[in-house]
Amino acid sequence: MFADNDPRLSQLLEGIVRLASGDLSSRIEVSPARDELDAIITGTNLLAEDLQIIYEELEQRVQVRTQLLHEAHLEMQKMAMQDPLTGLANRSALIDALKTALDAGAAPEEGPVLLLMDLDAFKSINDSMGHTAGDQVLITVGQRLRGAVRADDVVARLGGDEFAIVMPSATPDQATVVGHRILAALKQPIELPGRSVRCGASIGLSAGAEGQTPEDMLMEADVAMYASKAEGQNRLHRFEPALLLMRRLRSQLVEDLRAAIKSDGLTLYYQPVVELATGRVEGVEALVRWNHPTRGFIMPDEFIPLAEEAGLISELGLWVLRAAVHQLRSWIAASLVDNRFSVRINISATDLQSLQFIEDVRNVLKETGVRPEQVVLELTEVAIVKGNELDRYSLAGLRGLGVGIEIDDFGTGYSSISYLRRLPVDRVKVDRSLITGLGTDPSQPALVAAVLQLVRACGLEAVWEGVETAEQAGILRGLGCLSAQGYYFSRPVPPDQIPLLLADQPEGANP
Repeated sequence: MFADNDPRLSQLLEGIVRLASGDLSSRIEVSPARDELDAIITGTNLLAEDLQIIYEELEQRVQVRTQLLHEAHLEMQKMAMQDPLTGLANRSALIDALKTALDAGAAPEEGPVLLLMDLDAFKSINDSMGHTAGDQVLITVGQRLRGAVRADDVVARLGGDEFAIVMPSATPDQATVVGHRILAALKQPIELPGRSVRCGASIGLSAGAEGQTPEDMLMEADVAMYASKAEGQNRLHRFEPALLLMRRLRSQLVEDLRAAIKSDGLTLYYQPVVELATGRVEGVEALVRWNHPTRGFIMPDEFIPLAEEAGLISELGLWVLRAAVHQLRSWIAASLVDNRFSVRINISATDLQSLQFIEDVRNVLKETGVRPEQVVLELTEVAIVKGNELDRYSLAGLRGLGVGIEIDDFGTGYSSISYLRRLPVDRVKVDRSLITGLGTDPSQPALVAAVLQLVRACGLEAVWEGVETAEQAGILRGLGCLSAQGYYFSRPVPPDQIPLLLADQPEGANP
Protein backbone atom coordinates (compact mmCIF):
# COMPACT_ATOMS: atom_id res chain seq x y z
CA MET A 1 0.00 0.00 0.00
CA PHE A 2 1.04 3.61 -0.30
CA ALA A 3 0.82 6.56 2.12
CA ASP A 4 -2.10 8.94 2.05
CA ASN A 5 0.24 11.91 1.80
CA ASP A 6 2.08 10.55 -1.21
CA PRO A 7 2.32 13.47 -3.75
CA ARG A 8 1.86 11.02 -6.57
CA LEU A 9 -1.80 10.66 -5.58
CA SER A 10 -2.49 14.30 -6.36
CA GLN A 11 -0.52 13.96 -9.62
CA LEU A 12 -2.62 10.93 -10.55
CA LEU A 13 -5.85 12.73 -9.75
CA GLU A 14 -4.84 15.81 -11.76
CA GLY A 15 -3.85 13.60 -14.68
CA ILE A 16 -7.21 11.79 -14.68
CA VAL A 17 -9.02 15.15 -14.61
CA ARG A 18 -7.01 16.35 -17.64
CA LEU A 19 -7.81 13.17 -19.53
CA ALA A 20 -11.49 13.47 -18.66
CA SER A 21 -11.49 17.04 -19.96
CA GLY A 22 -10.18 15.85 -23.34
CA ASP A 23 -6.47 16.46 -23.01
CA LEU A 24 -5.46 13.05 -24.33
CA SER A 25 -1.86 14.11 -24.88
CA SER A 26 -1.35 14.59 -21.12
CA ARG A 27 0.86 12.05 -19.34
CA ILE A 28 1.56 11.39 -15.59
CA GLU A 29 5.19 11.08 -14.57
CA VAL A 30 6.21 7.66 -13.25
CA SER A 31 8.45 7.71 -10.14
CA PRO A 32 11.59 5.59 -9.70
CA ALA A 33 9.81 3.63 -6.93
CA ARG A 34 8.07 1.38 -9.44
CA ASP A 35 5.52 0.34 -6.84
CA GLU A 36 1.80 -0.33 -7.10
CA LEU A 37 0.96 3.38 -7.48
CA ASP A 38 3.40 3.66 -10.35
CA ALA A 39 1.69 0.65 -11.93
CA ILE A 40 -1.64 2.51 -11.76
CA ILE A 41 -0.02 5.61 -13.22
CA THR A 42 1.53 3.56 -16.02
CA GLY A 43 -1.87 1.94 -16.79
CA THR A 44 -3.50 5.37 -16.90
CA ASN A 45 -0.83 6.60 -19.33
CA LEU A 46 -1.36 3.54 -21.55
CA LEU A 47 -5.10 4.16 -21.51
CA ALA A 48 -4.48 7.79 -22.52
CA GLU A 49 -2.29 6.63 -25.43
CA ASP A 50 -4.99 4.21 -26.62
CA LEU A 51 -7.64 6.88 -26.34
CA GLN A 52 -5.45 9.34 -28.25
CA ILE A 53 -4.88 6.84 -31.07
CA ILE A 54 -8.60 6.06 -31.24
CA TYR A 55 -9.45 9.76 -31.25
CA GLU A 56 -6.95 10.55 -34.01
CA GLU A 57 -8.26 7.67 -36.14
CA LEU A 58 -11.83 8.82 -35.54
CA GLU A 59 -10.90 12.39 -36.44
CA GLN A 60 -9.25 11.18 -39.64
CA ARG A 61 -12.33 9.15 -40.54
CA VAL A 62 -14.55 12.14 -39.91
CA GLN A 63 -12.36 14.23 -42.21
CA VAL A 64 -12.51 11.55 -44.94
CA ARG A 65 -16.27 11.16 -44.58
CA THR A 66 -16.73 14.92 -44.63
CA GLN A 67 -14.70 15.14 -47.82
CA LEU A 68 -16.68 12.29 -49.36
CA LEU A 69 -19.95 13.96 -48.41
CA HIS A 70 -18.73 17.23 -49.90
CA GLU A 71 -17.71 15.50 -53.13
CA ALA A 72 -21.04 13.64 -53.25
CA HIS A 73 -22.86 16.92 -52.74
CA LEU A 74 -20.91 18.50 -55.60
CA GLU A 75 -21.65 15.46 -57.80
CA MET A 76 -25.35 15.65 -56.94
CA GLN A 77 -25.33 19.35 -57.80
CA LYS A 78 -23.62 18.50 -61.08
CA MET A 79 -26.12 15.72 -61.82
CA ALA A 80 -29.01 18.02 -60.99
CA MET A 81 -27.74 20.46 -63.64
CA GLN A 82 -26.60 17.94 -66.27
CA ASP A 83 -28.34 15.81 -68.87
CA PRO A 84 -27.30 12.21 -68.07
CA LEU A 85 -27.27 11.01 -71.70
CA THR A 86 -25.30 13.74 -73.47
CA GLY A 87 -23.43 15.36 -70.58
CA LEU A 88 -24.83 18.72 -71.65
CA ALA A 89 -26.53 21.15 -69.31
CA ASN A 90 -30.19 20.40 -68.57
CA ARG A 91 -33.22 22.68 -68.38
CA SER A 92 -32.42 23.85 -64.82
CA ALA A 93 -28.88 24.80 -65.81
CA LEU A 94 -30.18 26.57 -68.90
CA ILE A 95 -32.63 28.63 -66.84
CA ASP A 96 -29.81 29.56 -64.43
CA ALA A 97 -27.54 30.57 -67.31
CA LEU A 98 -30.28 32.69 -68.87
CA LYS A 99 -31.09 34.35 -65.55
CA THR A 100 -27.42 35.13 -64.90
CA ALA A 101 -27.02 36.60 -68.38
CA LEU A 102 -30.17 38.70 -68.06
CA ASP A 103 -29.13 39.97 -64.62
CA ALA A 104 -25.70 40.96 -65.94
CA GLY A 105 -27.28 43.94 -67.69
CA ALA A 106 -25.30 43.82 -70.93
CA ALA A 107 -25.72 46.46 -73.62
CA PRO A 108 -29.09 46.11 -75.44
CA GLU A 109 -27.42 45.16 -78.72
CA GLU A 110 -25.27 42.52 -77.01
CA GLY A 111 -27.58 40.93 -74.50
CA PRO A 112 -28.18 37.20 -74.11
CA VAL A 113 -29.47 35.30 -77.11
CA LEU A 114 -31.26 31.95 -76.93
CA LEU A 115 -31.25 29.41 -79.75
CA LEU A 116 -33.91 26.70 -79.35
CA MET A 117 -33.52 23.67 -81.61
CA ASP A 118 -35.64 20.66 -82.45
CA LEU A 119 -34.42 17.79 -84.65
CA ASP A 120 -36.48 17.32 -87.82
CA ALA A 121 -36.21 13.59 -88.46
CA PHE A 122 -35.49 12.14 -85.04
CA LYS A 123 -38.82 10.39 -84.47
CA SER A 124 -38.53 8.33 -87.64
CA ILE A 125 -34.96 7.33 -86.68
CA ASN A 126 -36.08 6.35 -83.18
CA ASP A 127 -39.10 4.42 -84.45
CA SER A 128 -37.35 2.58 -87.27
CA MET A 129 -33.94 1.90 -85.70
CA GLY A 130 -34.69 1.72 -81.97
CA HIS A 131 -33.85 3.78 -78.91
CA THR A 132 -30.19 2.73 -78.78
CA ALA A 133 -29.61 4.24 -82.21
CA GLY A 134 -31.69 7.25 -81.21
CA ASP A 135 -29.55 7.80 -78.11
CA GLN A 136 -26.39 7.67 -80.21
CA VAL A 137 -27.84 10.30 -82.55
CA LEU A 138 -28.57 12.58 -79.57
CA ILE A 139 -25.05 12.13 -78.20
CA THR A 140 -23.53 12.93 -81.59
CA VAL A 141 -25.75 15.98 -81.99
CA GLY A 142 -24.63 17.20 -78.56
CA GLN A 143 -20.98 16.84 -79.55
CA ARG A 144 -21.53 18.76 -82.80
CA LEU A 145 -23.33 21.53 -80.96
CA ARG A 146 -20.39 21.94 -78.58
CA GLY A 147 -18.07 22.16 -81.57
CA ALA A 148 -20.16 24.81 -83.31
CA VAL A 149 -20.57 27.32 -80.47
CA ARG A 150 -18.23 29.64 -78.56
CA ALA A 151 -16.36 28.64 -75.40
CA ASP A 152 -18.59 30.64 -73.04
CA ASP A 153 -21.89 29.57 -74.62
CA VAL A 154 -24.04 27.10 -72.69
CA VAL A 155 -25.34 24.08 -74.60
CA ALA A 156 -28.28 22.21 -73.06
CA ARG A 157 -30.56 19.33 -73.85
CA LEU A 158 -34.06 20.11 -72.65
CA GLY A 159 -35.46 16.63 -73.20
CA GLY A 160 -36.30 14.34 -76.11
CA ASP A 161 -34.76 15.80 -79.27
CA GLU A 162 -34.91 19.42 -78.10
CA PHE A 163 -31.69 21.36 -77.49
CA ALA A 164 -30.90 24.96 -76.57
CA ILE A 165 -27.87 27.26 -76.62
CA VAL A 166 -27.50 30.31 -74.40
CA MET A 167 -25.12 32.93 -75.77
CA PRO A 168 -24.56 35.23 -72.75
CA SER A 169 -23.32 38.18 -74.79
CA ALA A 170 -24.02 38.30 -78.51
CA THR A 171 -25.90 40.28 -81.12
CA PRO A 172 -28.76 38.59 -82.99
CA ASP A 173 -26.61 38.66 -86.16
CA GLN A 174 -23.75 36.89 -84.37
CA ALA A 175 -26.18 34.32 -82.99
CA THR A 176 -27.62 33.81 -86.49
CA VAL A 177 -24.14 33.00 -87.78
CA VAL A 178 -23.70 30.43 -85.00
CA GLY A 179 -27.16 29.01 -85.75
CA HIS A 180 -26.33 28.47 -89.41
CA ARG A 181 -23.02 26.91 -88.38
CA ILE A 182 -25.03 24.46 -86.27
CA LEU A 183 -27.34 23.64 -89.18
CA ALA A 184 -24.32 23.02 -91.42
CA ALA A 185 -22.78 20.70 -88.80
CA LEU A 186 -25.99 18.69 -88.52
CA LYS A 187 -26.24 18.22 -92.30
CA GLN A 188 -23.27 15.87 -92.14
CA PRO A 189 -24.27 12.18 -91.89
CA ILE A 190 -24.22 10.44 -88.51
CA GLU A 191 -22.61 7.03 -88.66
CA LEU A 192 -24.48 4.27 -86.84
CA PRO A 193 -23.72 0.52 -86.86
CA GLY A 194 -24.49 -0.63 -90.38
CA ARG A 195 -26.15 2.59 -91.44
CA SER A 196 -25.61 6.30 -92.02
CA VAL A 197 -28.39 8.77 -91.17
CA ARG A 198 -28.96 12.50 -91.51
CA CYS A 199 -30.85 14.54 -88.96
CA GLY A 200 -31.51 18.20 -89.71
CA ALA A 201 -32.98 20.74 -87.30
CA SER A 202 -35.28 23.71 -86.95
CA ILE A 203 -34.01 26.63 -84.85
CA GLY A 204 -35.83 29.50 -83.17
CA LEU A 205 -33.90 32.60 -82.02
CA SER A 206 -34.89 34.92 -79.17
CA ALA A 207 -32.86 38.02 -78.26
CA GLY A 208 -33.05 39.07 -74.61
CA ALA A 209 -34.46 42.46 -73.68
CA GLU A 210 -34.78 44.48 -70.49
CA GLY A 211 -37.44 43.15 -68.14
CA GLN A 212 -37.58 39.71 -69.73
CA THR A 213 -37.42 36.45 -67.79
CA PRO A 214 -35.86 33.17 -68.90
CA GLU A 215 -39.38 31.81 -69.40
CA ASP A 216 -40.19 34.73 -71.72
CA MET A 217 -37.16 33.96 -73.88
CA LEU A 218 -37.98 30.24 -73.99
CA MET A 219 -41.54 31.01 -75.09
CA GLU A 220 -40.36 33.38 -77.82
CA ALA A 221 -37.72 30.93 -79.07
CA ASP A 222 -40.32 28.14 -79.10
CA VAL A 223 -42.71 30.25 -81.19
CA ALA A 224 -39.89 31.10 -83.60
CA MET A 225 -38.82 27.45 -83.80
CA TYR A 226 -42.29 26.32 -84.87
CA ALA A 227 -42.32 29.07 -87.48
CA SER A 228 -39.03 27.64 -88.71
CA LYS A 229 -40.54 24.14 -88.91
CA ALA A 230 -43.45 25.48 -90.93
CA GLU A 231 -41.00 26.87 -93.49
CA GLY A 232 -39.28 23.50 -94.02
CA GLN A 233 -36.33 21.60 -92.65
CA ASN A 234 -32.95 23.06 -91.68
CA ARG A 235 -34.22 26.59 -91.12
CA LEU A 236 -33.59 29.31 -88.55
CA HIS A 237 -36.24 31.89 -87.67
CA ARG A 238 -35.94 34.88 -85.38
CA PHE A 239 -38.82 35.73 -83.06
CA GLU A 240 -41.10 38.54 -84.16
CA PRO A 241 -44.18 39.80 -82.26
CA ALA A 242 -46.41 38.88 -85.21
CA LEU A 243 -45.47 35.23 -84.67
CA LEU A 244 -47.01 35.34 -81.21
CA LEU A 245 -50.32 36.44 -82.68
CA MET A 246 -50.12 33.62 -85.21
CA ARG A 247 -49.37 31.19 -82.38
CA ARG A 248 -52.44 32.34 -80.47
CA LEU A 249 -54.62 32.04 -83.56
CA ARG A 250 -53.22 28.57 -84.14
CA SER A 251 -53.91 27.58 -80.54
CA GLN A 252 -57.48 28.79 -80.92
CA LEU A 253 -57.81 26.77 -84.12
CA VAL A 254 -56.63 23.67 -82.26
CA GLU A 255 -59.33 24.20 -79.63
CA ASP A 256 -61.91 24.72 -82.38
CA LEU A 257 -60.80 21.48 -84.05
CA ARG A 258 -60.97 19.60 -80.76
CA ALA A 259 -64.54 20.85 -80.27
CA ALA A 260 -65.47 20.00 -83.88
CA ILE A 261 -64.31 16.40 -83.46
CA LYS A 262 -66.33 15.99 -80.25
CA SER A 263 -69.48 17.65 -81.58
CA ASP A 264 -69.53 16.16 -85.11
CA GLY A 265 -68.59 19.53 -86.54
CA LEU A 266 -66.69 17.87 -89.37
CA THR A 267 -68.06 16.36 -92.55
CA LEU A 268 -66.98 13.71 -95.03
CA TYR A 269 -66.84 14.06 -98.79
CA TYR A 270 -66.55 10.98 -100.99
CA GLN A 271 -64.63 10.52 -104.23
CA PRO A 272 -65.58 7.52 -106.40
CA VAL A 273 -63.16 4.76 -107.37
CA VAL A 274 -64.22 3.45 -110.78
CA GLU A 275 -63.80 0.09 -112.49
CA LEU A 276 -62.21 1.08 -115.80
CA ALA A 277 -63.59 -1.77 -117.91
CA THR A 278 -67.27 -1.16 -117.02
CA GLY A 279 -67.47 2.32 -115.50
CA ARG A 280 -68.94 0.80 -112.31
CA VAL A 281 -68.34 2.78 -109.12
CA GLU A 282 -66.67 0.08 -107.06
CA GLY A 283 -66.20 2.21 -104.00
CA VAL A 284 -65.43 5.64 -102.60
CA GLU A 285 -62.63 7.28 -100.67
CA ALA A 286 -63.74 9.19 -97.56
CA LEU A 287 -62.12 12.63 -97.34
CA VAL A 288 -62.64 14.77 -94.24
CA ARG A 289 -63.61 18.44 -94.53
CA TRP A 290 -64.04 21.12 -91.87
CA ASN A 291 -66.60 23.86 -92.30
CA HIS A 292 -65.37 26.27 -89.61
CA PRO A 293 -68.14 28.51 -88.20
CA THR A 294 -66.21 31.73 -88.91
CA ARG A 295 -63.45 30.78 -91.37
CA GLY A 296 -65.53 28.67 -93.71
CA PHE A 297 -64.16 25.51 -95.32
CA ILE A 298 -60.68 24.57 -94.10
CA MET A 299 -58.91 21.98 -96.25
CA PRO A 300 -57.24 18.88 -94.81
CA ASP A 301 -53.72 19.99 -95.77
CA GLU A 302 -54.13 22.77 -93.17
CA PHE A 303 -55.91 21.11 -90.27
CA ILE A 304 -54.53 17.55 -90.45
CA PRO A 305 -50.92 18.69 -89.72
CA LEU A 306 -52.46 20.80 -86.94
CA ALA A 307 -54.14 17.68 -85.54
CA GLU A 308 -50.85 15.78 -85.68
CA GLU A 309 -48.97 18.52 -83.80
CA ALA A 310 -51.70 18.83 -81.18
CA GLY A 311 -51.99 15.07 -80.59
CA LEU A 312 -55.54 14.98 -82.02
CA ILE A 313 -54.82 12.80 -85.05
CA SER A 314 -56.05 9.58 -83.40
CA GLU A 315 -59.32 11.23 -82.29
CA LEU A 316 -59.77 12.64 -85.78
CA GLY A 317 -59.01 9.28 -87.37
CA LEU A 318 -61.56 7.50 -85.16
CA TRP A 319 -64.21 10.07 -86.05
CA VAL A 320 -63.56 9.54 -89.78
CA LEU A 321 -63.62 5.75 -89.36
CA ARG A 322 -66.95 5.75 -87.53
CA ALA A 323 -68.59 8.32 -89.81
CA ALA A 324 -67.48 6.60 -93.03
CA VAL A 325 -68.50 3.07 -92.02
CA HIS A 326 -71.86 4.27 -90.68
CA GLN A 327 -72.43 6.10 -93.97
CA LEU A 328 -71.65 2.90 -95.86
CA ARG A 329 -74.15 1.08 -93.62
CA SER A 330 -76.87 3.58 -94.57
CA TRP A 331 -76.16 3.14 -98.29
CA ILE A 332 -76.34 -0.63 -97.90
CA ALA A 333 -79.61 -0.35 -95.96
CA ALA A 334 -81.06 1.80 -98.75
CA SER A 335 -80.01 -0.82 -101.35
CA LEU A 336 -77.88 1.77 -103.15
CA VAL A 337 -74.80 -0.46 -103.11
CA ASP A 338 -74.07 -4.18 -102.89
CA ASN A 339 -71.45 -6.14 -100.99
CA ARG A 340 -68.85 -5.44 -103.69
CA PHE A 341 -68.89 -1.74 -102.82
CA SER A 342 -66.15 -0.51 -100.45
CA VAL A 343 -65.22 2.64 -98.57
CA ARG A 344 -61.57 3.65 -98.34
CA ILE A 345 -60.43 5.41 -95.18
CA ASN A 346 -57.07 7.10 -94.68
CA ILE A 347 -55.32 6.24 -91.42
CA SER A 348 -52.17 7.74 -89.97
CA ALA A 349 -48.87 6.23 -88.84
CA THR A 350 -49.94 7.20 -85.31
CA ASP A 351 -52.91 4.83 -85.56
CA LEU A 352 -50.54 1.95 -86.28
CA GLN A 353 -48.65 2.74 -83.08
CA SER A 354 -51.81 2.19 -81.03
CA LEU A 355 -53.09 -1.32 -80.40
CA GLN A 356 -56.38 0.33 -79.43
CA PHE A 357 -56.93 1.17 -83.10
CA ILE A 358 -57.44 -2.52 -83.92
CA GLU A 359 -60.16 -2.66 -81.27
CA ASP A 360 -61.70 0.55 -82.62
CA VAL A 361 -61.99 -1.01 -86.09
CA ARG A 362 -63.40 -4.22 -84.61
CA ASN A 363 -66.00 -2.28 -82.61
CA VAL A 364 -67.11 -0.16 -85.58
CA LEU A 365 -67.55 -3.27 -87.73
CA LYS A 366 -69.54 -4.91 -84.95
CA GLU A 367 -71.86 -1.98 -84.31
CA THR A 368 -72.59 -1.39 -88.01
CA GLY A 369 -72.67 -4.97 -89.27
CA VAL A 370 -70.66 -3.95 -92.34
CA ARG A 371 -68.64 -6.77 -93.90
CA PRO A 372 -64.91 -6.30 -93.11
CA GLU A 373 -63.85 -6.62 -96.76
CA GLN A 374 -65.96 -3.55 -97.58
CA VAL A 375 -63.68 -1.38 -95.45
CA VAL A 376 -60.29 -0.55 -96.94
CA LEU A 377 -57.69 1.27 -94.84
CA GLU A 378 -55.21 3.44 -96.73
CA LEU A 379 -51.72 4.22 -95.43
CA THR A 380 -48.98 6.19 -97.11
CA GLU A 381 -46.03 4.33 -98.55
CA VAL A 382 -43.59 6.06 -96.19
CA ALA A 383 -45.66 5.16 -93.10
CA ILE A 384 -45.62 1.46 -93.98
CA VAL A 385 -42.03 1.12 -95.15
CA LYS A 386 -40.49 3.11 -92.30
CA GLY A 387 -42.63 1.44 -89.65
CA ASN A 388 -41.31 -0.70 -86.80
CA GLU A 389 -42.33 -4.10 -85.46
CA LEU A 390 -45.38 -2.65 -83.68
CA ASP A 391 -46.60 -1.24 -87.01
CA ARG A 392 -46.23 -4.63 -88.67
CA TYR A 393 -48.04 -6.29 -85.76
CA SER A 394 -50.87 -3.77 -86.11
CA LEU A 395 -51.09 -4.37 -89.87
CA ALA A 396 -51.30 -8.11 -89.27
CA GLY A 397 -53.99 -7.54 -86.63
CA LEU A 398 -56.04 -5.43 -89.01
CA ARG A 399 -55.73 -8.03 -91.73
CA GLY A 400 -56.89 -10.58 -89.18
CA LEU A 401 -60.14 -8.64 -88.90
CA GLY A 402 -60.64 -9.07 -92.65
CA VAL A 403 -60.40 -5.41 -93.67
CA GLY A 404 -58.46 -4.41 -96.77
CA ILE A 405 -55.10 -2.64 -96.60
CA GLU A 406 -54.04 -0.31 -99.39
CA ILE A 407 -50.81 1.71 -99.85
CA ASP A 408 -51.57 5.32 -100.76
CA ASP A 409 -49.26 7.66 -102.70
CA PHE A 410 -47.37 4.67 -104.08
CA GLY A 411 -44.26 5.60 -106.05
CA THR A 412 -43.48 8.85 -104.24
CA GLY A 413 -40.85 7.67 -101.80
CA TYR A 414 -39.12 4.45 -102.85
CA SER A 415 -37.78 3.15 -106.14
CA SER A 416 -37.83 -0.48 -105.02
CA ILE A 417 -41.11 -2.28 -104.36
CA SER A 418 -39.61 -5.56 -103.16
CA TYR A 419 -40.92 -4.77 -99.69
CA LEU A 420 -44.47 -5.30 -101.01
CA ARG A 421 -43.96 -9.05 -100.84
CA ARG A 422 -43.40 -8.82 -97.07
CA LEU A 423 -46.35 -6.60 -96.18
CA PRO A 424 -49.97 -7.64 -95.59
CA VAL A 425 -51.47 -5.32 -98.22
CA ASP A 426 -54.06 -5.91 -100.94
CA ARG A 427 -53.63 -3.02 -103.32
CA VAL A 428 -51.54 0.02 -104.03
CA LYS A 429 -52.85 3.40 -105.09
CA VAL A 430 -50.37 4.75 -107.63
CA ASP A 431 -49.59 8.40 -107.08
CA ARG A 432 -50.92 10.90 -109.61
CA SER A 433 -47.37 12.04 -110.43
CA LEU A 434 -46.78 8.80 -112.37
CA ILE A 435 -49.58 9.50 -114.88
CA THR A 436 -49.22 13.28 -115.22
CA GLY A 437 -47.83 13.01 -118.76
CA LEU A 438 -50.21 10.28 -119.86
CA GLY A 439 -51.74 11.45 -123.15
CA THR A 440 -49.02 14.04 -123.87
CA ASP A 441 -45.74 12.20 -123.25
CA PRO A 442 -45.24 9.25 -125.67
CA SER A 443 -42.97 7.46 -123.19
CA GLN A 444 -45.45 7.60 -120.31
CA PRO A 445 -47.57 4.51 -121.25
CA ALA A 446 -44.46 2.32 -121.15
CA LEU A 447 -43.69 3.57 -117.62
CA VAL A 448 -47.25 2.88 -116.50
CA ALA A 449 -47.08 -0.61 -118.00
CA ALA A 450 -43.80 -1.30 -116.20
CA VAL A 451 -45.18 -0.14 -112.85
CA LEU A 452 -48.31 -2.26 -113.36
CA GLN A 453 -46.20 -5.30 -114.16
CA LEU A 454 -44.09 -4.84 -111.03
CA VAL A 455 -47.15 -4.43 -108.83
CA ARG A 456 -48.76 -7.55 -110.25
CA ALA A 457 -45.52 -9.49 -109.85
CA CYS A 458 -46.02 -8.94 -106.13
CA GLY A 459 -49.50 -10.45 -106.34
CA LEU A 460 -51.30 -7.11 -106.03
CA GLU A 461 -53.48 -4.79 -108.07
CA ALA A 462 -53.29 -1.03 -108.50
CA VAL A 463 -55.68 1.90 -108.34
CA TRP A 464 -54.54 4.81 -110.49
CA GLU A 465 -55.32 8.20 -108.99
CA GLY A 466 -55.29 11.63 -110.60
CA VAL A 467 -57.10 10.68 -113.83
CA GLU A 468 -58.32 13.96 -115.34
CA THR A 469 -59.17 13.20 -118.98
CA ALA A 470 -61.02 10.62 -121.03
CA GLU A 471 -57.79 9.99 -122.94
CA GLN A 472 -55.93 9.07 -119.75
CA ALA A 473 -58.74 6.74 -118.68
CA GLY A 474 -58.70 5.10 -122.12
CA ILE A 475 -54.93 4.54 -122.10
CA LEU A 476 -55.08 3.00 -118.63
CA ARG A 477 -57.95 0.76 -119.72
CA GLY A 478 -56.00 -0.31 -122.80
CA LEU A 479 -52.97 -1.21 -120.70
CA GLY A 480 -55.13 -3.52 -118.59
CA CYS A 481 -55.39 -1.31 -115.50
CA LEU A 482 -58.45 -2.24 -113.44
CA SER A 483 -59.40 0.77 -111.30
CA ALA A 484 -58.92 4.52 -111.28
CA GLN A 485 -59.88 7.66 -109.42
CA GLY A 486 -59.78 11.33 -110.36
CA TYR A 487 -61.60 14.47 -111.42
CA TYR A 488 -62.49 12.92 -114.79
CA PHE A 489 -64.87 10.59 -112.98
CA SER A 490 -65.87 12.92 -110.15
CA ARG A 491 -64.54 15.40 -107.65
CA PRO A 492 -65.10 14.60 -103.96
CA VAL A 493 -68.79 15.20 -103.22
CA PRO A 494 -70.97 15.26 -100.09
CA PRO A 495 -72.75 12.00 -99.24
CA ASP A 496 -76.14 13.12 -100.57
CA GLN A 497 -74.68 13.29 -104.10
CA ILE A 498 -73.40 9.72 -104.13
CA PRO A 499 -76.83 8.26 -105.05
CA LEU A 500 -76.83 10.48 -108.17
CA LEU A 501 -73.37 9.23 -109.17
CA LEU A 502 -74.46 5.63 -108.67
CA ALA A 503 -77.57 6.24 -110.77
CA ASP A 504 -75.43 7.68 -113.59
CA GLN A 505 -73.35 4.53 -113.93
CA PRO A 506 -73.39 2.83 -117.35
CA GLU A 507 -76.21 0.36 -117.85
CA GLY A 508 -75.38 -2.96 -116.30
CA ALA A 509 -72.88 -1.46 -113.90
CA ASN A 510 -75.40 -0.87 -111.08
CA PRO A 511 -75.53 -3.40 -108.25
